[in-house]
Amino acid sequence: MKTLTLGKSGLKVSAIGLGCMGLSYGYGPAADKTDAIKLIRTAFERGVTFFDTAEAYAQGANEALLGEALEPFRDQVVIATKFGFENGDASKGQDSRPERIREVADAALKRLRTDRIDLFYQHRVDNNVPMEDVAGTVKELIQQGKVKHFGMSEAGAQSIRRAHAVQPVTALQSEYSLWWREPEKEILPLLEELGIGFVPFSPLGKGFLTGAINETTSFDKTDFRNIVPRFSEENRKANQGLVDVLKKIAAGLNATPAQIALAWLLAQKPWIAPIPGTTKQHRLEENVGAAEFKLTADNLRDIESALSTIAVQGERYPAHIQARVGK
Repeated sequence: MKTLTLGKSGLKVSAIGLGCMGLSYGYGPAADKTDAIKLIRTAFERGVTFFDTAEAYAQGANEALLGEALEPFRDQVVIATKFGFENGDASKGQDSRPERIREVADAALKRLRTDRIDLFYQHRVDNNVPMEDVAGTVKELIQQGKVKHFGMSEAGAQSIRRAHAVQPVTALQSEYSLWWREPEKEILPLLEELGIGFVPFSPLGKGFLTGAINETTSFDKTDFRNIVPRFSEENRKANQGLVDVLKKIAAGLNATPAQIALAWLLAQKPWIAPIPGTTKQHRLEENVGAAEFKLTADNLRDIESALSTIAVQGERYPAHIQARVGK
């Protein structure tokens, strides 16, 4: 697995990371613990050194799972986690008060079975706490050795600039994929200007870009996608054309749609490290294999040309969640 550096920070990570949320939360019942640990350790064996979790993923359970799985080779991996929700509950409001950030850091260190958090993200911008106070608190944690790098998630340009002026931001984590390209307008140029790395979550469109989901797919009742407008039956049907194009391109390159979607992200900038999540070993192998694909300039032009005629239907979040992002 090739590695890359997130911006100017010096933080080296595998080109493809592993988003661990779905092992515990968000996409139906939690995975069997033994299976989940095996998946995480297999990822490491395949060269993945970048693992992403958060306090809000099953209120710490995902961190604990990751801590146990990675303990044997802790010093060979980069662990990212997040703070910023009230009582670690994503269904509640934001809470990035300095005392809360410190509490979350100490609790995460215990659950992750480690003495430092490699990358500590603010999960969502908190309008009730000045960004300077948030960045200043993380700066103190870095000075204390509890945290190595500061990150932000789904933040807007102004918040990123304000935070970066206090404590350099190593990485921004936000959604970015072939079916959500909004970051290209303002965020990617800003990150390039400031020397900040980019970590796309949902790089496979919450599974849609794999080609395994269509209008007849039914999700578990606890699956987050049930409330996502883009995943309504009508919109899944309307968006099938995007997957059809990906399948055609992938077939010509002896790859899968997911591998093309991930390779496309890697081709955008040398400081982009996507973190696809999965609970399945064969999907893990598929995702890791994407790092070996080098799309040519012609390939990239073909993809752009084919997709330029397709307008993706449906918002990526329901309104009450959309209100939290891009601040």
